[in-house]
Amino acid sequence: MTWKQTFLYPDPSREKQEWRLALYIRLSRDDGNQESLSVSNQRKILLEYAENAFQEAVLSGIYIDDGKSGTDHERPEFKRMIQDIKAGKINCVICKNLSRAFRNYSDQGYFLEYFFPRHGTRFITLGDPRIDTYTNPDAVNGMEIPINGLMNDRFAYKTSVEIRRTFDTKRRKGEFIGAFAPYGYKKDPKDKNHLVIDPKAAQVVRNIFWWYVYGEEYVQGEETGITKGGMSKEGIARKLNLLGVPNPTAYKRSCGCKYYNPQIKRNDGLWQGSSIETILSNEIYSGTMVQGKQRVISYKVHDKVSVPEEDWIRVPDTHMPIIEREVFLLAQELRKKDRRRTPGKYENHLFAGLLKCADCGKAMTRKPSKGIIYFNCSTYKRKSKEKCSIHSIRLDALEEGMLAVLQKETELFGAADEIISELKKVSVEKTGMDRLKEGFDFYKGELEKTEEMTEILYLDWKNGDLTHEQYRKMKDRFDQKARRIKEELADRRKNMTSRKPEDFTDPCLENFIKNKTLSTLSPGLLAEFIKEILVHENGKISIVFKCKDPFPVIPVSVSGA
Repeated sequence: MTWKQTFLYPDPSREKQEWRLALYIRLSRDDGNQESLSVSNQRKILLEYAENAFQEAVLSGIYIDDGKSGTDHERPEFKRMIQDIKAGKINCVICKNLSRAFRNYSDQGYFLEYFFPRHGTRFITLGDPRIDTYTNPDAVNGMEIPINGLMNDRFAYKTSVEIRRTFDTKRRKGEFIGAFAPYGYKKDPKDKNHLVIDPKAAQVVRNIFWWYVYGEEYVQGEETGITKGGMSKEGIARKLNLLGVPNPTAYKRSCGCKYYNPQIKRNDGLWQGSSIETILSNEIYSGTMVQGKQRVISYKVHDKVSVPEEDWIRVPDTHMPIIEREVFLLAQELRKKDRRRTPGKYENHLFAGLLKCADCGKAMTRKPSKGIIYFNCSTYKRKSKEKCSIHSIRLDALEEGMLAVLQKETELFGAADEIISELKKVSVEKTGMDRLKEGFDFYKGELEKTEEMTEILYLDWKNGDLTHEQYRKMKDRFDQKARRIKEELADRRKNMTSRKPEDFTDPCLENFIKNKTLSTLSPGLLAEFIKEILVHENGKISIVFKCKDPFPVIPVSVSGA
């Protein structure tokens, strides 16, 4: 891209210039620990040049972007320098070489051919090619500088491809590559790609999950602790703020992390509903590493776009879980059902997302009247009274009936050993074997991906994208991973052929037995057992349980009009 050069650089034949200098320094993440490119080394070189080359000059500022890649849009110090040029504070910029100053070839053309001349600013580089637009303004329009800029651009592209390939390899191995560990974890001092639990923050995460699923008064491990109604996200945020618990951003900063979240313009250290939602939806707390949710558009355009969920990279059991898998899945059930909190309170509706009209299939809507809460068909209330009838039921009658039904069913499962045994033989054998097969299929897919990556490495080596040493090192790592996966597959294949029906357990049946002394209801409890509750016109209900065949539906009816 060529910019029309309407303005000329300062003419050395004219009156004496008063130079106001800016030294620009950039250290890239890609530079590693090379001392020749360090901030201190660049500063030393630029200061020595300024002292020797200028008899009379004012050093207006030193601008340092530390840890920024050459193609990065977010270079705050470079942007500040540009603003100072526009304000007339600077009329000469000095940097080590072209690649330190400009993100790409088109950027170089814009600044050298338009912006700097437009603002009467001299530009100097000390590397190869050596540039001084004051003593040799014609050099900008020659061949050497554009060619050098194009070579820098291609180098940035190749580096970007190599980095992306390396990161993808780490993701597929289950190695954490984020700059900061998720709230509740910290990076292992012995291995920065491995997560270990941060006890203080992890307890907050546990509280969030348990409050959301079971309620404010729930105490993990106490059978009598289940309370009526789990807390809403807003209610949890309010409770944490009242307790003086800092939000994740404030907590990380208090631990000395230079953490910055660009999505939060002002952080006052307080929790909000969106913060709770972020934690509840993060599978990493169940021990599964999930990465690759976003990607940058290209090496030139650093804006991020979301990746479809089916393309996320998931690797199970990479670190210690903070939350049991069962509790995490219950929380996801509640999130899917879009449970709403009672107006003016901070508890979730006990039955929201579960109640359906038995005739039209639409959700039931809550309606308080004279101190009594009713649920009515949403089609009847909001759309058309001709399309469906009211299907009214009282909340207190619904709670009483549901508790009685669950108590009856848990007593049945707790006492009738022969029924449980029969259910295991008929139903659980299939579901247990399905779980084993799912695990087997997962590792089989991982083996195929690993073998495919090995083939790609070979092609990259042959095409000259990798040296032979790089190829051998990366191939050795993939070969080791393939051996581990094959061993896992062999164990799982043996497991699938040797397991008997009685070896399997069904979480649904186990929980029925475990909770046989129910005294009250909670959203988590209902989400664990109940698929949906159908409300009939006569004020009776039918309950659809989640248990597998042969008894997927245990029909009961409770008067509740």
